[in-house]
Amino acid sequence: QVQLVETGGGLVQAGGSLRLSCTASGRTFSSYAMGWFRQAPGKEREFVAAINWSGERTFYADSVKGRFTISRDNAKNTVGLQMNSLKPEDTAVYYCASDRFPTMAVVAERYDYWGQGTQVTVSS
Repeated sequence: QVQLVETGGGLVQAGGSLRLSCTASGRTFSSYAMGWFRQAPGKEREFVAAINWSGERTFYADSVKGRFTISRDNAKNTVGLQMNSLKPEDTAVYYCASDRFPTMAVVAERYDYWGQGTQVTVSS
């Protein structure tokens, strides 16, 4: 059974930083791309960032480009999201997800396993 567990959420002031981490188990982690999504209250889940199976390629939503960095450690089965220069509009529940394929995707339907989510709150 595949499990994804996110950690690292919390409350931070605008301009601050947080690092999210997601640990995967139950499948060959290095065979699949990984992604981060987020969902704010009253809004649909949206794509944040993705990384291919090897970690050599990444892709970001325009809203976080230049502020967030996605990375992975295949030896530790982890994917991280470093979030800098946080804004109140970044407040959301952040989800880690495992893609069905090794290449990146921005649509949620491509991802077949999801974590439980971790809350990120940015105060102004």
